Amino acid sequence: MKESEIIKRYGLDILRSDGFKREKEYIQHGKVSVYEHSVAVAAMCVSIADELHLNVDMRALVRGALLHDYFLYDWHESGHAWHGFTHASRALLLASLDFRLGNAERDMISHHMFPLNRRAPRTREGVLLCAADKICALAETVCGRGEPQ
Repeated sequence: MKESEIIKRYGLDILRSDGFKREKEYIQHGKVSVYEHSVAVAAMCVSIADELHLNVDMRALVRGALLHDYFLYDWHESGHAWHGFTHASRALLLASLDFRLGNAERDMISHHMFPLNRRAPRTREGVLLCAADKICALAETVCGRGEPQ
C-alpha cells in the first residue's frame, strides 16, 4: 500500500477535520504550510517504517505524525519567540480536545521536538517521528520543497 493510502486509512477523520484544515492557513517552513508539512511527515514516517521493516503501530504512527504540529497559530507572528520549546505541549492539548489519543500518539506529539524538549520519546513511533520531522523540516527550509529527493 502507498503512503497516501495508509495515511487515509488511519487518518481520514483527522484530514477531514476543521481544525486540521486550518493548518493550511499557517506556514511552517519556507512556503510549506503546517498542513503540507504534517502530511509529509506522516508519509516520511510510513516510508521509513516500511523501508526498515520496523514493527510499529501504524495507526498510532500516522495519527501522531499528522497531529504533531497541531498548535493552530502562526508561529512567525510576534509573541511566539519560544515556539520551538512550547508548541509540542500546545499541540498535545489541542489534539487531545479534538481527537481520542492513545499513549503512543501522546508520546509522539509531546516529545517530537527532542532535544529542544528535554525528554526523549519513549516509543518507537516517537523516535521515528522525531527523525522524520527533522528530515522534512530540513528539506522544507534548505531545499524549499515539501519532500526530500
